[in-house]
Amino acid sequence: MLADKLKPFLDRYSEISELLSDPSIVSDIEKMTKLSKEQSSLEEINHASLEYLSVLNSIEENKILLEDAELAELAKDELKSLETRKIELEDEIKILLIPKDPNDDKNIFLEIRAGTGGDEAALFAGDLFEAYLRYAELRGYKVEIVSQSEGSAGGFKEVIMLVKGSGAYSRLKFEGGTHRVQRVPETESQGRVHTSAITVAVMPEVQDSDIQINQNDLKIDVMRSSGHGGQSVNTTDSAVRITHIPTGLVVTNQDGKSQHKNKDAAMKVLKARLFDMQEQERLEKERSERKDQVGTGDRSGRIRTYNYPQNRISDHRINLTLYRLDAIMAGGLFDEIIDPLITHAQSDAISSSGLE
Repeated sequence: MLADKLKPFLDRYSEISELLSDPSIVSDIEKMTKLSKEQSSLEEINHASLEYLSVLNSIEENKILLEDAELAELAKDELKSLETRKIELEDEIKILLIPKDPNDDKNIFLEIRAGTGGDEAALFAGDLFEAYLRYAELRGYKVEIVSQSEGSAGGFKEVIMLVKGSGAYSRLKFEGGTHRVQRVPETESQGRVHTSAITVAVMPEVQDSDIQINQNDLKIDVMRSSGHGGQSVNTTDSAVRITHIPTGLVVTNQDGKSQHKNKDAAMKVLKARLFDMQEQERLEKERSERKDQVGTGDRSGRIRTYNYPQNRISDHRINLTLYRLDAIMAGGLFDEIIDPLITHAQSDAISSSGLE
């Protein structure tokens, strides 16, 4: 019974409330902060649970009133609205009971990389980058460009941006994977549709406490920064390349004029990639156990197709097709795809956790 599952949350919320009024806790800033944060995370489930139990109680009371000739009609109307609210609260609570992804509230590094398709892939990487910028603006996220490598005909061979904002990872994690584009390149004289692909990686920004790196595992090289076409950006050895020897991961950064800033930015990206590798391994294990294919996106799989001649955008994970590609890209309206993905993931999580 759902009501039984709520007791631990209600008990813990009540316990924290008592602890927060304890003078010994009030004087311990670290413990106080930790408990306040936990209480805040339980706020929604506590509020919904109390209302749900109150509704259940009212339903029982009104069922008794049905036997009273004078109050039966009133009780019948009341029961109708109470039953409706009960169903709404059950759906709400089931979602709140889904174990929260610990990374959901984190900022993210979003990496777009041109794949098959040469110049056309790089141009589409640029188009998707611009669309994500518009999406970030709509959501109130702040964006910092960490590093970029421009394509010879425009767009990007690779671009990495740091997206800052509450819940950035919880929404953009669904963008990770291979994005395929079908359109007629501007250089195509015969109007033939070309297919190219880019990959998107979404990695939570990590704190030093999230992942430990042995400095002996790093090879750090400094070099002269080079711009488009190989020309020197500046005359100092400010570009930094960090190689993580055990995994072979390489991160290069040359966007800043300061070697220190470039090294700091490269280290942040390296930590995010290493943490992401660990997360992907964990998710793969979970997927194999419960066959969840949405998750944060299968890196090896094609997740979405952008077909420009048909003005069609299709997400293959949930068989969603929308014929408004132009509006979505121009306005950064990715919530039209992300919202159904979140609903699907929640439904799958409810099903696999036995909350149905």
